[in-house]
Amino acid sequence: SECGSRLREWVAVQSDSGDHTKWGEVERILNMTAVRIQEMGGTVDIADVGTHQLPSGETVSLPPVILAEFERDPKKATLCIYGHVDVQPAKMADGWTTDPFNLTEIKGNLYGRGATDNKGPVLAWLHAVESYQEIPVNIKLIIEGLEEVGSYGLLELTRKRNDSFFADVDFIVISDNVWATRNPALTYGTRGSSYFFVEVDGPKLDFHSGVYGGSIQEPMSDLIALLGSLLDHTGKILVPGVTDDVAPLTEDERKLYDNISFDLEEMKSVAGVKHFLQDTKEEVLMARWRNPSLSIHGIQGAFSEPGTKTVIPKQVTGKFSIRQVPNMDPPDVERKVKEHLQQVFSTLKSPNRLRVTATVGAKPWVANLKNPQYVAGQRAVREVFGVEPELIREGSTIPIAQNFQEETGKSVMMLPIGGHDDGEHSQNEKISRYNYIEGTKLFAAYFYELSLVK
Repeated sequence: SECGSRLREWVAVQSDSGDHTKWGEVERILNMTAVRIQEMGGTVDIADVGTHQLPSGETVSLPPVILAEFERDPKKATLCIYGHVDVQPAKMADGWTTDPFNLTEIKGNLYGRGATDNKGPVLAWLHAVESYQEIPVNIKLIIEGLEEVGSYGLLELTRKRNDSFFADVDFIVISDNVWATRNPALTYGTRGSSYFFVEVDGPKLDFHSGVYGGSIQEPMSDLIALLGSLLDHTGKILVPGVTDDVAPLTEDERKLYDNISFDLEEMKSVAGVKHFLQDTKEEVLMARWRNPSLSIHGIQGAFSEPGTKTVIPKQVTGKFSIRQVPNMDPPDVERKVKEHLQQVFSTLKSPNRLRVTATVGAKPWVANLKNPQYVAGQRAVREVFGVEPELIREGSTIPIAQNFQEETGKSVMMLPIGGHDDGEHSQNEKISRYNYIEGTKLFAAYFYELSLVK
């Protein structure tokens, strides 16, 4: 089909934004997107978002952001659609069954990097716009190519265009996530995150344990003690005060979990775990969506290759992150984490040096389900799929939702079309033909329903 061939063409562009040497490919897919919108009769503004300094110190131009709109009627509501056309890295050697940049259909699934995150959904929006002779709402689009690395320049652009591009926007919609189960969903919240680096710096050189072992306090042991002080075996975060601001659970919110067809046993086998840290479906989902979590990701500078090497590393850096929920505040969380680690370090009486740094935290986001956008979304799901949508939250961080809501003051909704097993960010990413086609119908129905609630 024509839809499929266009997705194949888009997936073939290796727009991996994590590698700045591929930013030319990111610009190529942005240009293809712009041309496509123009062919459909839209006007496109290719917005420059300035430059970025690489870790090497070199300054490079950022790929631009597309601001587009279709002919507008002042009597209609205006919907702004956000999407991105950059992708995560992918190569056959990572364990893909098929070439990640050659869209391949197997048993009704379209496999390829970007198929579900986010080239497929962006094309579905464009096909939904195309399906109308006269569209019931005014459409604007904001399409970027740096989402996978943190959307450099987008926040500043949003602020700059708040009184122009965003002035007449009533609603902002994002389809950059997936359903939680086999059932269609509307997403009303995401967790925020802060990423931490704990650096322990010791002797001048790496030492041989046969020579110095037993006579010096090793940075690695200090670091293990620090990382071990962060959480207990039940998943409880041990940093004092960090979870004090978590919004209490209301009865209305608790009820939302009843309708979610999440099968705990199936989920255990999918994950390959004997049991979760919680015992019920509701508790597991809350742990993933509405409660904070802390994960330890790795240690830089440690010996991690195969084989034996009796090294005492002179400097090691532990990496961990905290997923945050309303009403936690990233700067406050970062302060408490640093104080806690310094306090634990002081009890080690170590001659080594400790440095704790954090990357800029992204705030959590939660929407109001009574908003007209969510009413329209629920109606559109009923119309296309014949079922009530599950009202879900995302355990991951999508800073863009919070940024748009905060900067523009507009209502923001997340309307996913990807399947729960699409494997975004992992090997063999796919979107099913069913979700791609029905998702396009959902978007078209959503335009119509939105025109009725404004």
